[in-house]
Order: sequence, then structure tokens, then C-alpha cells
Amino acid sequence: MPPSEDPRALALALARPAMAGHFDELLGQSRPADTWLLPKPPAERTPLATEWNQFFEHLGASGFADLNHRTEQLQRQIHDNGVTYNVYADADNPQRPWSLDLFPLIVSPESWQKIEAGVLQRVQVLDRVLADIYGPQQLLARGLLPPALVQGHPGYLRSMHGVQPLGSTHLHVTAFDLARGPDGNWWVVSQRTQAPSGLGYLLENRLSISRLFPQAFEAMHIQRLAATYRALVDGLKRMSPAGKDAHIALLTPGPYNETYFEHAYLARYLGLTLVEGSDLTVRDQRLYLKTLKGLEPVHGLLKRLDDQFLDPLELRPDSRLGVPGLMQVIRAGNLVMANPPGSAFLESPALLGFLPALSRHLLNQELLLPALPTWWCGERAASEAALPELANCVIKPTYQGAASRQAFDAVLGRTLSRRELDEWAGRILRQGDEYTVQAYLPLSQMPTWSAQPNQPARIAPRSMMLRVFAVSDGPQSWRVLPGGLARMVNVRDSVASMQRGGSSADVWVQTQGEVDRTTLLQASLSPELVTRRSHRVTSRAAENLFWLGRYAERTENSLRLARVTLEGLSGEDQTSTPFLVWLHDMATRHGLVLAAVPSPLQARRVFERSLIAGLADPAAVPSVGYNLRAIKQSAATLRERLSQEHWNVIVRAEDKFFSRCAKNAKDGDFSPMEALRVLEATSTHLAAMTGAQTDRMTRDDGWRLLSIGRHIERLGFLSTALARGFKAGSLANTGGFEAMVALFDSTITFHSQYQQSRDVAALVDLLVLDRDNPRSLAWVAHTLRGRLAKLAGSPPGELSPMSNRVLSPADWDLAELCSVDAQGNYRVLTDLLAQCTQCAYAVSDEISATYFTHSRDAKKSLGA
Repeated sequence: MPPSEDPRALALALARPAMAGHFDELLGQSRPADTWLLPKPPAERTPLATEWNQFFEHLGASGFADLNHRTEQLQRQIHDNGVTYNVYADADNPQRPWSLDLFPLIVSPESWQKIEAGVLQRVQVLDRVLADIYGPQQLLARGLLPPALVQGHPGYLRSMHGVQPLGSTHLHVTAFDLARGPDGNWWVVSQRTQAPSGLGYLLENRLSISRLFPQAFEAMHIQRLAATYRALVDGLKRMSPAGKDAHIALLTPGPYNETYFEHAYLARYLGLTLVEGSDLTVRDQRLYLKTLKGLEPVHGLLKRLDDQFLDPLELRPDSRLGVPGLMQVIRAGNLVMANPPGSAFLESPALLGFLPALSRHLLNQELLLPALPTWWCGERAASEAALPELANCVIKPTYQGAASRQAFDAVLGRTLSRRELDEWAGRILRQGDEYTVQAYLPLSQMPTWSAQPNQPARIAPRSMMLRVFAVSDGPQSWRVLPGGLARMVNVRDSVASMQRGGSSADVWVQTQGEVDRTTLLQASLSPELVTRRSHRVTSRAAENLFWLGRYAERTENSLRLARVTLEGLSGEDQTSTPFLVWLHDMATRHGLVLAAVPSPLQARRVFERSLIAGLADPAAVPSVGYNLRAIKQSAATLRERLSQEHWNVIVRAEDKFFSRCAKNAKDGDFSPMEALRVLEATSTHLAAMTGAQTDRMTRDDGWRLLSIGRHIERLGFLSTALARGFKAGSLANTGGFEAMVALFDSTITFHSQYQQSRDVAALVDLLVLDRDNPRSLAWVAHTLRGRLAKLAGSPPGELSPMSNRVLSPADWDLAELCSVDAQGNYRVLTDLLAQCTQCAYAVSDEISATYFTHSRDAKKSLGA
């Protein structure tokens, strides 16, 4: 398609109209229900809506010809940025790339004014409802709300009654799902108050799409988002006990939650500490963060955790996601939480039917933004009115997500047979309070760019729902985020749900005034606060960094051992008994093969095939694949601390390794040579990973623990390998000697210094004593001692008690280490190697007890 053509005319030519009975966002008008889908002549076509005219006018010089390329760029960007959404129903691959359409949803200034005013009014009503329900309860006494819908809801928390939240604000973040009807008006479909999702994903959507359409984004006066996010954080600080210096954290359920990516993304963007429940502890009715430097106060939480999981002492006792004693901290007024627990009953769809009367009573105002007609079938009159309309409505559970109540997905009446409708009517008659009936609304359809293989590119309509957010910017004050998250319905479904394969779109809100270009940059921080923030490393993050280092080193060790073993089994010394004994001993000890596999002395090819088969079997043995997956799992909990490049290397290393192993196994061509090629390619990825960890990370205490983890593993593995080599006698022949040098990754250095020498003294000098060789035991021990001292905060030149647990290489002597006893054994050397192994893992245990558990800090009970 030639770029010189008018893009607005091309848009009309390529666009398919919205379905009959739906509002067409592209044209800005509804399509009557009786309209046939026959194409009109160009002269009779309805022109584009004003905002879409502007969008296509500013596509850029390439116009429509470049849209397929931009789609590829978008998909590559989503993949490279690691934007994922965990799908619980997909057991094979729970993490899938975030689905984002190329075109944004554009909201005109006139439409946004109505949405903004209506949302602000509704959040005021909801906040006052909460203030009354957890206060005087006049709404229940006057019959404006049925007690069964409030106090009978599992989300109503009696323990919060009488609690006045800090800033007298019950709702800090509220989300409203809106749909545009055939008449062009926006309707409220549902509301979310516990832990609304989407604030992180819509940011990623904005950054991705605005980069692809920079001219249109600037020319159309699209309102920015940063000011609202900053207002939210500043508002929480103003309402917190510590004021502007408050420590605010984002509470996440962890990496297995479906929206974990946005938790990490949002925490990084807002400058908040990302925490899980295990990171926090309660002392004297105050909340503290476990850090390497001790317990640090937390004054505010932006929670992404449903209420029932917050405190196992008072809510769900089986929850491991919350913090014991957290409810008491809130009641004591020592923590501002967004949102305070107890708002779950507001999410019931049944409440929508009562809000018009509540607005008149609480604000003396009619609602500006209507909700879809909704009937709670717990009331007889409502049930009788709803039953005849089931075929044209949606049946929803009144108590969504409540384990003790009737659980089912929303059901569209128009998809049910007559018999099924009668069955649903019977259920409603028997237990009406469990069911809410809501009018069905044909969702408006927005234009999306469709470029399917072997099909002409076109603009296709997709039904969508808009989620908008109201956030508090101070006590009893809110603002609406000028944007949102557009969720598009799966073409094979009728519900806008990311869990059911839906997609998303950026939301551009046009403004008639000046664009707010506020950023999140803060004007000033006190030097003390800057220092405290720069040294803040949570104990959980520290522990995961520690294990990330250990698993990275383990992967390198197992990979190098696998390569040495495969090369040795096909080398010149494949008949050497001591060499094969050493290979078998090392392979079984480090999980390359199972202990039941015959040794290479008995069945060399069976041993070899078992090793190759186990490389990518993470369930069978802790081999290369097992350790690679462990690296990814540890790194997934650290997304807010790792650079995007570092994360991409980790993901790519695991993906390429398993895919190549699977392909070779499927083709029946997983030979030793092919296995070596796979290991070599993986070694390249590990080298990039090591570079990212040693050269690209900030040298804080978290990095020191990562480095310490690597050195502990290196010291333990290499000292064990050398000791086992001497015990088996494998160093007496060329193959065993070269394999040991290769395992220490010192082949080039050894031959450049000692040429073809096979002398034990030369081996010990390079692999044990050489302070310039990062693989020598002396270098590892010396570096480990220094890192432990730095971690403990010891003055320069002084060592900590933990440092002294590691053997000092200053006392090691080459002549003494190379001496042999009467039986010809290197007793001094092997004793030293055994001590190196023992001290490495003893230090590991002490690190865990000292820095990760904080059990020594618990001097009082939670109720003290």
C-alpha cells in the first residue's frame, strides 16, 4: 500500500465496521442492530471520528505501510522487556508474554470529562459507605443496605469495626470497569477495591505504544500519567506516621501471582520497596522490614494482596503470604495501607443496585455515571423482576472469590438453552442471595490492527472494556488517572479477561488544556534518607541473591564437569581406571548421573548415554538443566533488582538449552558431540550472566552476598574435585591431569606458564596457591574472607569472626603441600582440601542464621 495515499482514506478502506448493535469507536457512532454487513460505496461511508482522524493523520511518513513492522517491534519489545502475565490454567507454560494491541483506545476530552466526574463521585460514595459500615452503621439501620449483603459477606471484617484509618481515608486506589453502550454512553460494570490490578501494565502499555507513534502522541495532546502516580505516593506519605520521610513498600504475594510482573515494575517505577509477607515482621504493634542491617520501620503499604491473606493470626490461618500481627498494627494507627482491609464487600456486583440511593443519601446527588441495571436476588422483589429477563442478562456470583460461598464464572443468559435457563432459575429461587443478575450490554468495539499470515492486513473491530483508576492524593481527596487499561474480549469468548486469553490496549486521553509534564523526580531528600535507601537490602532479596550466586556457580561447575566427562570418555585415556573412577565419582556426587547407573568401567556407553539424557531432566538429577531452572526461579523473585539485560540472558540461557536438548532428543541425534555443542553454547550464555553479575551490578550488600554465594560454591566444588582426584590417583596420567586443569578453567594459563609439564608442584602452585588466578583456592579463600568482612561492616584491614572461619591462604606453603608421607599420599594437601570444603559450607550455614532469619531480634511476643 503506497505511503503517499491519505492514511485517513486508507483507514476507512481497510476497516471492517463494528458488529450490528455495538458502538463503533472508530466512527464514533453506533451501528443499528438491523444493519447488514454489506460494504458501502466510498461516497456513502461514514467519516472517522475526530480523534481517529487525528491519529491516522499523524502516523508518520510511512503511514500504513509501516504498521506490520511496528507490530513486530511491539512484540519484540514486550518479549525483550520480559512483560509477562501468569496464566493459572496453562500448566505447561504459566508465564506468557503480555498481550498488547498496536492501536490505542482514544478517549475524547468530552468523554473523559464525564468519566472523570462520575468516577470521582463514585469513589466518594464508596469511601463514605466504608466509613459508615465500620463506624455508626446508619446505612444498615435505615435499610439502605441489606445486612446480609454486608455483614454476611466474607469480605466484611468485624475486627476493623471502629478503626479510623490514617487520614480518615478508606480508599486510596479504586478501579472501575466501564463499558460503552450502543447509545455512546459509558456504564459501570464492576468496581475493585481490595487490590486492583493494572496500574503497572498500563504504564508498560503507555511506554510501548507512545514510542511507536511519537508524532501522534505529541500532536494529539495526550495527557501524561506521572503526576497521578506521584500524587498517590506523596499522599500516602502525608497520611503516614512518618510524613515525607515515610518508608512505603509494595506488598506482593510473590512471583507465582498472575500479575507479579507489574508488582515488580510498579515498585521500581514508584521507588517503593517490593516486599513479600516473609520480608516483614511485627514488633510492639509496629511493622518492620527485615534487612541485612537489621529491622527497619515500614510506615505504609501499597498492597497487592487480597484482604483474607494479610494476617494468618486473624484472617486465613493457612495463609503464608501475610504478616502475623499486621491487623493489630493497622488498628493501632501505626501504618497507612492502600487499601485498608475490609473493603471486599464493595466488590460484590449486587452493591451496584444500591449505590444510586446511597449517593442521594450521602452526597445529596444523583450518580453522574450510571451502572448497568443490577438485581440482587436476595430480595424477593428484585428476584421476581430478574427471573423473566435471564435470557437477556448476565448471572454473577454475589460473593465473588469467597471460598465459603457459591463459586461460578459469570454466565451469559443468551448462550443458555431453555432447559439451562430453567435450571439457573431454580437455583436462584432456592438460594437467591448467592446470585446477582445484571443487564447485558453489547460492548463497544475499538479498531485493532490485524496482520495474520497469508491474509491481507486490515483494521478489525474488537469488543473492549475500560478500567480506570481513582487514587487518593491526600486525606479525603482523589484524582482520576488520565488513562487506563483497555481489556479486549477474546474473539472466542464474551468476557474481557486476561486469564481467558484477552488482550489489552493503551488508553490515550486527550486534553484541551496544557499537558501535565510532571515527573516522578523528587526535589530533595535528606542525606540521611539517601544513605538509608541506598543501603536497603531486604533479607528475602539478600537470600535470593545469595542463592542466585550459588546456582549460577553450580551451573558453571556442572556444565564444565559434564564437558570434561564427555571429552574424557572419548579421549585417549578412556581406558585409564583411575581416571574413569574419578569421573564416575564426580558425576554421581554432583548429580550428572544417578548412583544406580553402571560406572564407565562396567558400561562406558550406558554411563555416557545416562549423562546426556540427564542434562535437561530437571526432575531426575540436579544436573545442568536443574541448576539453570533454579537460576531462573531465584532471579524471578529479584526482577526489581536485576537489569533487563541480565534477566534476558537468564531467560535465553534456559530457553535455548532446553529447546536444543528437546530437539536433539526428538530427532534421535543426541550424540556426545551434539551434547558438547549444546554445553558450549550454554557456556557462552553463562559467561554473559557472570559478566552481568560481576561487572554490571551495584556493589551493595546484596551483590556481596551474590558474590559470596558464588565463592562458597567454587571453594567447595574445586577443593572436593582436587581431593577426589588425588584419592583416585587420576592425576598420574595425562587425561586425568588435563581434565583437572580444565575443570579449574585454567588450561590456557597452565600451558602458557608450564608448557607441557605434568608436575604436581606446578599443578598445586596454579590451582591452589596462585593469588592471580580467580579459580585458585587461595584467590577464592582470600576474596571470600574480604567480602565477608565487608558484609559485616568491619573497618578496613580488619576481619570479622565469620571471615576468620575461612582458611587463610597466607599460611599455605608449596613445599609443605607437595610433601608425601610414607605411603606416597599428599596428606597435608588433602587435609587442607577437606578443611576448605568444610569451612565453605559452615560459612553458608552461618550466613543464613545471621542475615536471613532475624530470629535473634524477636524478644517479645506479637501482643506485647
